[in-house]
Amino acid sequence: MSNTVVNELNEFLKGQYMGIHSYEHYIQKLQDEQIKEEFQKIQEGHKLHAMRVASRIQDLGGKPVDDEGLVGSIQGFFSQLNLPDTTNGLIQCALKGEAMGIEASEKIVRGDLDPDSRKIIEEILDHDRQHIFRLNQLLH
Repeated sequence: MSNTVVNELNEFLKGQYMGIHSYEHYIQKLQDEQIKEEFQKIQEGHKLHAMRVASRIQDLGGKPVDDEGLVGSIQGFFSQLNLPDTTNGLIQCALKGEAMGIEASEKIVRGDLDPDSRKIIEEILDHDRQHIFRLNQLLH
């Protein structure tokens, strides 16, 4: 399998790690136990997705990244500084993060993935869209 597929999957994997770390910060700031629980479920989903993609990379003979990379880490640091203090503000931040993650991931999927890798990423994106639906429900 080409290095291109492994590189694209690793880019996707970095995004999953960014999501996991973002939810970590949201969960720490949330006071509402019910919302915190929902956020923990979503974070758990991102962790499962990361493991699934890492396994796929290994199956292809590649080495999966184990964090969000330098750029992701810097972005995470700055977004952590600007987190809102309200529950609705945190939900809106999470919504924005999920939407940006899906958009970036869809660009990766348009790339040179093999059918099996593409199927995995598309299934993960479907789950991420469900996260957006759940977060929207929490706002209303």
